[in-house]
Amino acid sequence: MSERTLMGNGLDEGDTDASHHSVKKVDPGKPASLTWKRKLNGEGCVPSMFTLTFQEKLQMRGFIDPFVNRYITSSHGVPLGGVGAGSIGRSYKGEFQRWQLFPRICEDKPVLSNQFSVFVSRTSGEKYSSVLCPASPHLVKENAVSGIGSWDWNLKGNKSTYHALYPRAWTVYEGEPDPALKVVCRQISPFIPDNYRESSFPVSVFTFTLYNTGKATADVTLLFTWADEGWCALHPFASRVRTADTQPPLTFAIAAQESEGVQISECPCFFISGDSPGITAKQMWQEIEQVSLLFPSIYIQ
Repeated sequence: MSERTLMGNGLDEGDTDASHHSVKKVDPGKPASLTWKRKLNGEGCVPSMFTLTFQEKLQMRGFIDPFVNRYITSSHGVPLGGVGAGSIGRSYKGEFQRWQLFPRICEDKPVLSNQFSVFVSRTSGEKYSSVLCPASPHLVKENAVSGIGSWDWNLKGNKSTYHALYPRAWTVYEGEPDPALKVVCRQISPFIPDNYRESSFPVSVFTFTLYNTGKATADVTLLFTWADEGWCALHPFASRVRTADTQPPLTFAIAAQESEGVQISECPCFFISGDSPGITAKQMWQEIEQVSLLFPSIYIQ
């Protein structure tokens, strides 16, 4: 039996080169050639309900809580997060759902205010805006006057395609909401060969690639909203705490990178529903529609 010493990143001692695999630069706006695909408006086959005997439930008790009713959906996609670090699920429609951040605890329902959205303003006068997720029937329960139900849920999803190849996923918005604009969102979590330390980081990265096929220049604003205890934040680099029942608090950090032609800005917070003295979800949305320069803008020819 041979013995070997492993370093912190999982490599053999003396083997400091983690680049056994050839490094190939990839185009983030181009999905892999072989992926699992779904149209965003597809419903799939909803799993049928089944029951367990009381003895079977007791046997599963050490792994999950079999006595809790689960939110049933067939729209699961590639989750966010590293190996063994917990995960946040994401549906192929664009919803953040199935929160598994503590052992044996899973919150299945999506948080509908956690969204990517896009605003397009062209020099020819056309304007388009939409949440990058088809409207959910759960929005009916939201406050449509001042809450997130007042946002532009214009995405039909019939022209947009989700591609999955773990640990990556691509969503290609083809002509939605702007008929002459293609938006590609790439999601990737750390899964690095020969390196289990960084592969277990609880992080995920989203990149956006835009293709303008129109004749007029487009000013594009990408918006990311993240909810926390009844209000939402739009911070390029900030942390917010979300607590679960009887569980320690969690800190979520959001970061965005500026580059040539890309400007980052923020809104401290807004309320996602109900009446409040602060800025509402509707007011925030209207502000971006009217003055997009307050928020991230990308100019493309």
